[in-house]
Amino acid sequence: MTSPKGNSRRRGPLRVVFLLYIGALAAVVFWPSPVDAGSADTLQSLLDTLHRHGLPRTVDYAVVESAANVVLFVPFGLLGAACLSERAAWLAAAAGAALSCAVEAGQYLLLPDRYATLNDVLANTLGAALGTLAVYAFRGRRR
Repeated sequence: MTSPKGNSRRRGPLRVVFLLYIGALAAVVFWPSPVDAGSADTLQSLLDTLHRHGLPRTVDYAVVESAANVVLFVPFGLLGAACLSERAAWLAAAAGAALSCAVEAGQYLLLPDRYATLNDVLANTLGAALGTLAVYAFRGRRR
């Protein structure tokens, strides 16, 4: 069993990385225009090529965008849960859901060129939950 002091020492650098991630996340989600605006045509062209080579047509731009939202919030769950005790790690997933709601509300109210959607909230929340679950799985294997 590790002492609480040892846990605190290990979590210090994680907290720094978590804060850096939050800064990068804020830059992405509060960028004035959609972050894929400059690359949307390139991504669509790539998808068209992949469709011609067997990728199912159900994997479209909306699916890729939703998957990107999931991936964007996985580090939130990972780092958030890793910074918390085992008993409180679930709060990372809850905080990810709350943050996603706040982000979408901020985009809706403050950024006219951005689109706030319930799908984004669900995808972001899924990402935070998956990151949190990964921490639980890792901690369970270590025991």
